[in-house]
Amino acid sequence: MTTLASVGTAPPARSRAAGRDPYFDNAKFLAVVLVVIGHAWEPLRAANVGGRVLEAAQTFVYAFHLPVFIVMCGYFSRGFTAGRDRTRKLVAAIVVPYVIFSVAYPLWAGLLAGDHVGWDPLEPYYLTWFMPALLLWRLSTPLWQQIRYPVTAALVISMLAGFITLPSMLNAAQVLSFLPFFVVGLTLRPHHFAFLRRRAMRAGGAALLVLGGVAAYAVALTVDPEWVHWRRSFGQLGVGAPAGVGFRLLALASAVALTVGFLAVVPGRRTWFTRFGSASMYVYLLHGFVTLFLSYQGWYYRISGAELALVTVGCAALAVVLASGPLRGAFRWAVEPRLDWLFHPRVPPPAGAVPRPAGAGEHGPPAGPGRAGAVRPRDTVQPPPRRRHGAPPR
Repeated sequence: MTTLASVGTAPPARSRAAGRDPYFDNAKFLAVVLVVIGHAWEPLRAANVGGRVLEAAQTFVYAFHLPVFIVMCGYFSRGFTAGRDRTRKLVAAIVVPYVIFSVAYPLWAGLLAGDHVGWDPLEPYYLTWFMPALLLWRLSTPLWQQIRYPVTAALVISMLAGFITLPSMLNAAQVLSFLPFFVVGLTLRPHHFAFLRRRAMRAGGAALLVLGGVAAYAVALTVDPEWVHWRRSFGQLGVGAPAGVGFRLLALASAVALTVGFLAVVPGRRTWFTRFGSASMYVYLLHGFVTLFLSYQGWYYRISGAELALVTVGCAALAVVLASGPLRGAFRWAVEPRLDWLFHPRVPPPAGAVPRPAGAGEHGPPAGPGRAGAVRPRDTVQPPPRRRHGAPPR
């Protein structure tokens, strides 16, 4: 089943019982619930509904919910190659769903607004920007696996993106600004997540999240929340280069700390919501129709107090419904289309071919004795025999 963080990839970590690691499914579902909540809060915050509390809560959620997703996308991209099967999966899991939903959302918005909303495949509408961004990050994977200091290079690119007002095409500002999180995910290994799942790290992670919430409340109504949306240049945010660099570094540090805190508190055991983690892409692509509908309703901007809490709980319930079996069956044609009719039949691998370990990247750990992919002595390249002076070649 396609998930938001593992499109076109083979997960390197598996549970012994069900073939999936419940930790990652738990993280995906909890993160996508935060996405739904954030999109439901955004129009209310923009209309000054909810006051300082909602402003702080929305800033807190946006500070790390997308970095969490992007880090996991990078982690599950470590085995990406430009082979034909990978290309097929990218087309089926990213390109075609993007085309479908990039058309559907403007049509839905036009229906709600009673007016025509234009469609441009290079100008992603609403939440669909994440699909081409994920495609571009995934295609760049071989490059980051080859260069010596990938995280440093990605950080430099992210900082430079703040100096330039980039065109809106394919949300270039966010694609480049969020790049370090994808590259960090590429550099992570299973033992890093195992470290986060220790008992002491859980307590530390909870403390980080609490401190993050307190900090968000402290800066609410004084710091522009656009700093955690990563879609504006320093000039568009009305600051000079020194202040812009400082704010962006602070946003990066906050995102890293809160992402670590979130991943540390995610339960590693199977829970009642674990099974929904495999359908995070369904939740992501479908929930926008509901949150967009709410943003066009006048009554939505008159709610307050307990009603805001009900909206938040309703977002979690909506995520559960969208990840359920019936909804997946109804929308599989759009989220996970079968494109066997589009491609040539798969050619079986040649006899005796050694399979590549799932999840191993260009610089993955070498295969040890007895592992799949180990190089046998007879497969090693032997140097040509020495020729005696004047002797003909053999």
